[in-house]
Parts: sequence; structure tokens; C-alpha cells
Amino acid sequence: MRLSKRFRVQPRESLTASLLHTKRPSGLITPSGLLKLVGHAAMGVAMGLAFALILILVDPSGIATLIDHGGSQGTAVFVGTLVLTFGIGATLTGVVFIMMENNE
Repeated sequence: MRLSKRFRVQPRESLTASLLHTKRPSGLITPSGLLKLVGHAAMGVAMGLAFALILILVDPSGIATLIDHGGSQGTAVFVGTLVLTFGIGATLTGVVFIMMENNE
């Protein structure tokens, strides 16, 4: 008398292995997830550069004069700060988007 597959008893090793494989890996670990994350970081850097350029050229609140008083490296520090801030913000936002995409 043969039992159907549904009622067969599995060996303990295969049962443990099947239980361990139920959790899916995070989307950030995959190469496509890392590529998406690099894309978000690049967009943040580009937005930071554009925002810094607009602030320096349009000069709505006298930022250019403050940068001029900062010496020869004032512009580089200002632009670098904005680029770094926007890049980190966009990367963290990309992490949240990728994690939420995997939960659906």
C-alpha cells in the first residue's frame, strides 16, 4: 500500500532544509538591487550639483557673497556639502523604496 505524496513522512534533514528556504533574500543583496541603489545615489548627486549651481548663480539670499568670504575653497566646500547631503538622502530613500518593493 502506497501513500500519496501528501501523507508521506519526510526525513528530518529535508524538513529542516525546506523550512530554512522559506524566507526570501533581501532585494538589496542582489546585483539588480545594488544597481538600483547606485542609480538612486547618482540621481541624488546630480540633484545636489544642480541645486548648488542654481543657488550660486541665482543668488536669492546672498549665498554667493558668503561663499566668496570663505576663501579659495569656499565654493568646493559648499558644493561638496550639498552633493553629499543629496546623495546620502537619495540613497537612503532608494533603500526604503527597494525594501517596500520587495514586501509587495
